[in-house]
Parts: sequence; structure tokens; C-alpha cells
Amino acid sequence: MNTIDQKQFIIKKEPYYEVVGDEIDLYNAAYSVRMPVMIKGPTGCGKSRFVEYMAWKLKKPLITVACNEDMTASDLVGRFLLDKNGTKWQDGPLTTAARIGAICYLDEVVEARQDTTVVIHPLTDHRRELPLDKKGELVKAHADFQLVVSYNPGYQSLMKDLKQSTKQRFGGMEFSYPETELEIAIVSKESGVDKKISEKLVQIAHRARNLKGHGLDEGISTRLLVYAGQLINKGIAPEAACSMTMITPLTDDPDMHDTLVTAVQTFFE
Repeated sequence: MNTIDQKQFIIKKEPYYEVVGDEIDLYNAAYSVRMPVMIKGPTGCGKSRFVEYMAWKLKKPLITVACNEDMTASDLVGRFLLDKNGTKWQDGPLTTAARIGAICYLDEVVEARQDTTVVIHPLTDHRRELPLDKKGELVKAHADFQLVVSYNPGYQSLMKDLKQSTKQRFGGMEFSYPETELEIAIVSKESGVDKKISEKLVQIAHRARNLKGHGLDEGISTRLLVYAGQLINKGIAPEAACSMTMITPLTDDPDMHDTLVTAVQTFFE
């Protein structure tokens, strides 16, 4: 008998999210048929926030897994643990989500080993089931269960990519950074700085994003702009705030560092 309380996974407060296009209608339609969803987009563009918002909007529990290269199949599905009474089975987050009808969100799924992600296959087709081989149990997914994965295609490589046999089990949604005016509004709302400062931060980000592939692996994300705004809102000088949040995390190259410093100085003289 399932004794897991769904309420602990329910998002009670509405996450702040600004609609960019038709993503809400698309996701609602996908959820209505329990289609597995793959969300692709650059780091810090709002993928995780969107999933949280949709779980809140649908009033469904959300279980999030931050994937990494050390994650094993047992980390997802569960394992036997020793206690004073012997051994007991402990469900992993994927199994828990399948049992209680949660949305299971695998964040940056390409970071996980390919032999680990294969365990999601039976949950992403008509079977909607999860074999627990070590336990000898076949878990039939709850009617409300949905699997959502995300990753940054900018970091794809032969070693870090999903197999085609995995990709073709999902409907895909493309995310990017918001349009200029919307991003300004988001930064202002999230950080508390006024529109004038938000506009300067966004303009710096646009310059940096143009350098992607020309010295930068990734552009300045909306998340980093919010971090900068939050520091400025706390009285930190704009140049110092930008250095800490928008320059130092992005590059170790001295020339690129100087280029970004110059961009910041252009707008915050």
C-alpha cells in the first residue's frame, strides 16, 4: 500500500513566470495526453522555472532530479538499504513519482550516463511502467505521472548527448532568452532594481551573447542578470556586482575577462 504523501511535493506558492509564447498551451496539451516532454535551451533561460510553474498551475506534485555524471540507475529507481532490522527497499525519485502520479523532472539529463537514462524508456511509451529488477516488482505508472527532461544543447558532444532511441520518446520544446523588453521586466521584477538598471544589464548580456563561440562557451543568462541586479539592489556598486555575477563565473581567460569588463564600464560609467 502506498503511504507517500503527495502534499510534500506540491508547490504551494505561485512561481514567478512570464509567458514568452505558446509554451503554456503546448505543455497543457502534452500533459493532457501524458506525453513525455523534452525542454531544450541555454543555461539560466527559465526551463526549470517553467516546469515549476506548470506543476503549480496543474496542481500536480513535482519531483526534481539534478542529473550528474555519477548518477546511477539505482539513484533513480531505488535500492536496498541496511537498517537495524535487516534490509529494506528505498524507492528512488523516479519510482516515487511513478507511484504517486507526480511530474518527474530530470534537469540536465545529458549529464547522466547513457546506461542510466535507458531506465526511463519503459515509462515513456505505451507501457508506462518501471521494472524494479532488484526487487522483482513491476511498477505501473499512476495515471497522472509525466516525465519531463531538460538539457542545454549548447553543451552537446558525442559523449554528452541523448541516444536517438531516447530522444524520439519525447515531445520537444525550444526555450531561449526572452525578448529584450520582457527580459528587462523579468530582471527588474526578480531583482528589485529599476527598469533603467535592468535595461543596462540586459544590454551587457546581449553583447556577451554575441561572443558565444568566439571566446565564450555560453552567454550571460537571465539568471545571472537577476543575481547582478540583486547585488546592486543591496548597495553593491554596479561594476563590482557585474564582475561577481556576470564575468567571473563565465570565463577564466584574461582577454575575455577584460572584454566583458569594458562592456560593463560602457554602460555603468
